[in-house]
Amino acid sequence: MALLTVLQFLFILYIVIYLTVNMVHLIKLEPVRGPQKRTPQVSVCVPARNEERGIEACLTSLLNQDYPNFEVIVVDDGSTDGTWRIISRLAEQYTNLVPLKAPPLKEGWYGKPHALHHAMEHAGGEVLVFTDADPVFEPFALATAVYNLETRELDLLTLMPKAEFGSFWERVVQPVVFGFIVAKTRLKKVNSTEHKDAIGFGAFIMIRRKLYEKLGGHESLRQAILEDIGLAKLAKKEGGRCLVADAKKLFSIRMYHSLEEIWIGWRKNIFLALKRSIWRTLFNVGCLLGFLVTPYFFAGYHLLAESHWLPLSLSWGGLGLVWLTGTGLCEELGIKRSNQFLFFLGGLMTAAIIINSMVFILKTGSSEWRGRSYASPIK
Repeated sequence: MALLTVLQFLFILYIVIYLTVNMVHLIKLEPVRGPQKRTPQVSVCVPARNEERGIEACLTSLLNQDYPNFEVIVVDDGSTDGTWRIISRLAEQYTNLVPLKAPPLKEGWYGKPHALHHAMEHAGGEVLVFTDADPVFEPFALATAVYNLETRELDLLTLMPKAEFGSFWERVVQPVVFGFIVAKTRLKKVNSTEHKDAIGFGAFIMIRRKLYEKLGGHESLRQAILEDIGLAKLAKKEGGRCLVADAKKLFSIRMYHSLEEIWIGWRKNIFLALKRSIWRTLFNVGCLLGFLVTPYFFAGYHLLAESHWLPLSLSWGGLGLVWLTGTGLCEELGIKRSNQFLFFLGGLMTAAIIINSMVFILKTGSSEWRGRSYASPIK
């Protein structure tokens, strides 16, 4: 047990050092206000399928951007709720809103790439933005993104939003999932032209139209569940300058509202993000549990067993590092520090979702979302 305790402590120490070094390379965007030297036309494309809960707040925030030259193209992708009714009402109020209904889903296409492809048939912008139907943007978000695209001479800019949490299960699971995603994103490499690593966040991807068309648009990603990551990888492969940045001051998002939504939402793609590898999945689940769950068992065991001071100190020292990391994550997410004590349960739940994603996709050969089933996802 003493040897296991030493190995556990060294593992925790390694993870803490890795996370600390990784976060050093996280670029945080500050709001940009006022006139800019160059304001290319921007087309913001929003796919929406059964999004009546958040579509109005999202579109209203986009349509009221403090930017002189943009349009918002929203595509209703076969919604069965009140989404289209809300879109139609807003289209009567805003002249720069282009409301579209997606044609029937073509064979060989997945829903979101198909909707965005349809949006692009009506887009006139030199710069394109792909977003979802639930983020809420600050008035300066678009201007800030364009400013960074131009001044940093980027070809693709993808932004991480501020996460909003409402229910108990959101506070339990979502911070752990977001922390897991950032931990898996080697920020130095994804922002370097010398490395092939790439990632895109579907909540906000800004790309120059010339590059987008050169890549073949969303037709090249027609069977991609993770079309955001796919687009970033294509751009990086083509030699595009890409940047991933923290944009918590620019926009926010509440992705899911219940445990059921969280479970189904992440189940559809987290195994795909792990490249459909069983061993990669099991390794990552082991790391997740080894950092957030087992430290409590080691600390409790050595305390109750009245162990020698060294394993006792190492077990509690390791748990202290986990708490310290949890505090840092809470501060990054803008939530109470005490929320870190939910991460033990969050680690268990996230591990269960990852395993369920693997089993579901391997068993059914498909991924499900918004009432649609996509067979044999390839990306």
